Amino acid sequence: MGAAETWLVLAAAMAATGIVAGIMAGLFGIGGGIVIVPVLEFALATLGVDPTIRMHIAVSTSLATIIPTSISSARAHYRHDAVDFGIVRRWAAFVVIGALLGAFLASRVDSDVLAIIFATTAAFVAMKTLFQFGQTQVTEDIPRTPLVAILPTGIGAVSTMMGIGGGVLSVMVLRLFNQPIHRAIGTAALFGFAIAIPGTLGMIVAGWNDPRLPTGSLGFVSLLGFAAIAPMTVVSAPIGARLAHAFSEKVLNRLFAGFLIVASIRLFSSVFA
Repeated sequence: MGAAETWLVLAAAMAATGIVAGIMAGLFGIGGGIVIVPVLEFALATLGVDPTIRMHIAVSTSLATIIPTSISSARAHYRHDAVDFGIVRRWAAFVVIGALLGAFLASRVDSDVLAIIFATTAAFVAMKTLFQFGQTQVTEDIPRTPLVAILPTGIGAVSTMMGIGGGVLSVMVLRLFNQPIHRAIGTAALFGFAIAIPGTLGMIVAGWNDPRLPTGSLGFVSLLGFAAIAPMTVVSAPIGARLAHAFSEKVLNRLFAGFLIVASIRLFSSVFA
């Protein structure tokens, strides 16, 4: 297959990834990253991209697509007064530090390690979704002790290594500190921007001029993937949102958990097979 044919096949695979991610993101009401990464990794595997950098490309490209998504989402939540800027001022710097740390670690570890991190976290979220554990608030408000900085730093680091905007982790942590659900979601949307920008830049630098990269890459970020995935996600998300109204909340939770379990099993099997 020549360079032009490879480019076209990769573009089609990325666009398909965006469609799947958009539908599932709209269906389950989540950020696209936790959907984009496993679907994109599968597409890259189908195209024969070097397995040692597949997860790096999937994670990095996902982070890049989160930049415009998080801006749009944060603006929408701001209009509804659902962003707690007090929490943002206290946590944003630590989230950014964590994102940079996550990008550094992700660039230094094997692709299998990234797959295990993603698969393990996705499996945990699936179990939490199915069995609804960890819903009890541990405090009446967010503590202001220095040790609390570990949480936003960890959110930034783990989210970057997974290629997600941090919404799943941020909302879970903020809810434990008795933050209202809408405010937790709106604040998490802004944290997504704080994670995606440094995370994307870090992965661009880390993968600069890597000879294993496929055509159309900027560092570990696939520019072709970004151009194909981002608009297709926006277009297809309303389809998923309409489908969501055909199911009960219980059924949606089970479908979402099932998707995460399948993604986890596939990634685990690719590592240990």
